[in-house]
Amino acid sequence: MTTQQQGRAQYAIGVDVGTGSARAGIFDAAGRMAGAAKRDITVFHESGAMVEQSSTEIWRAVCDAVKDALAQAKVAPEDVAGIGFDATCSLVVLGAGGTPLAVGPSENAERDIIVWMDHRALDQADRINATHHPVLRYVGGKISPEMETPKLLWLQENRPATFEAAWQFFDLTDYLTWRASGDLARSTCTVTCKWTYLAHEQRWDESYFRTVGLGVLADEDFARIGQRIVEPGTPLGQGLTPEAAAQLGLRAGTPVATGVIDAHAGGIGTVGAQGDPEASLAYVFGTSSCTMTTTRDPVFVPGVWGPYFSAMVPQAWLNEGGQSVAGAAIDRLVAMHPYAGEAAQRAAQAGQSLPAMLAALAAEAAGTGGLSGAIDLTQGLHVVPEFLGNRAPFADPHARAVIAGLGMETDLASLVALYVAGIASIGYGLRQIIDVQARAGASIEQIVISGGAGRQDLVRQLLADATGKPVLATAAEEPVLLGAAMLGGVAGGLYADVRSAMAAMSQIDKTYAPATGETVATHDARYRAFTQLQDVARAIR
Repeated sequence: MTTQQQGRAQYAIGVDVGTGSARAGIFDAAGRMAGAAKRDITVFHESGAMVEQSSTEIWRAVCDAVKDALAQAKVAPEDVAGIGFDATCSLVVLGAGGTPLAVGPSENAERDIIVWMDHRALDQADRINATHHPVLRYVGGKISPEMETPKLLWLQENRPATFEAAWQFFDLTDYLTWRASGDLARSTCTVTCKWTYLAHEQRWDESYFRTVGLGVLADEDFARIGQRIVEPGTPLGQGLTPEAAAQLGLRAGTPVATGVIDAHAGGIGTVGAQGDPEASLAYVFGTSSCTMTTTRDPVFVPGVWGPYFSAMVPQAWLNEGGQSVAGAAIDRLVAMHPYAGEAAQRAAQAGQSLPAMLAALAAEAAGTGGLSGAIDLTQGLHVVPEFLGNRAPFADPHARAVIAGLGMETDLASLVALYVAGIASIGYGLRQIIDVQARAGASIEQIVISGGAGRQDLVRQLLADATGKPVLATAAEEPVLLGAAMLGGVAGGLYADVRSAMAAMSQIDKTYAPATGETVATHDARYRAFTQLQDVARAIR
């Protein structure tokens, strides 16, 4: 902690914009959360796998959440040392003066964001991958339609007027820091992970953009996608602009940190708790899941994004995998069951979410077998939860889900069994990524979990059992918010650098050791079934 910050300003704000909500958290220098608030945001779905949002609505939700969190924490604006942002890796398209531009057939200019999960650019991604450009080595060999250059190419080909009129194309995180500070700098995290920026060489590859059909961006010297790239935690501009400060309820000039993608904020908020980020895999289990593995040297893993330099832990390499849907896959899976409607009503009456109720019922049904015994409820029911493709390790957006062993049961017990099979299948997908990375030279000793879908003890234990790795949970209830706040703390001088903030503001609270004995054999057999079903699905497709 610096001398100048030993006065009043002892709090940092973290802002997290997920798929369905904007959240703000107030943290002290030890990582303790003093207050938090949330505002829901709208997601618009259209045919053709189109998913859109509004940057205007999101900024309004961010401002309201920050003001609510300050009020709850009873923290004055002058007590805030800095603010950090994270968000989904969604594409924001703004015209002259920062006016929103319509990105889809609705022609509604307020819908100016192509959301990360939007798959409208499948054809563009396939064509980019067919070029086999050397840049693709740094995205696991194949670019995903979730990334930004396929989406930019889709805009150029399908909405040329919008593409031409665009003043800036932002990753959502960089849009938020621009709204806050007026600074157009982009984050190493966002542009390296989703835009093909080569951070280890500190450059865009001009030939890539010309090869794939986006040469106009190179002609402009990349003015619309980022000419100044800085590391997460770097202070931006002169801090909060007077306008942004008034909207957020903070002081003008409050330091604004360069941000990160939401999953990477979860990584920052967790993997430093053990003191050695390289030993831990950060696993963010939310609507989708993200795996982040830190290495000192670059490791190339086919089907796993990266290696990315300085994209999460400064001056280290990052491999990023995950599942295109995870929490959303469980929601879809249980919603298909005949008893789902009645179960949802029962959960609502008890003041629970449906997954939380099912986890509690599974733990109860496991009885003397403990949480690990819940796997015995599945009785031959197998799931491959790839409803929206396989993000890693196959980088196959065309993959789809498989359910085997489903019977005619319509009762609550069969719904609980389906839920447990679904959670186990998320664990097998995670195990597959861990195994592939280990064979390539990026092995890990443990999993550090964050994300809303991974809060239940049952879920954490099943993931430990399915992967054979200890699952660690941090003391912070909101590690993603904490990761964003760490960046704000660094920008505001509470800590000298990101690694120092990671070590000081995060601690491990619980460890879930993998099961032993017969349970290991059960999961090994189910994992073999999982990979066989994947093989069959690819073959028949």
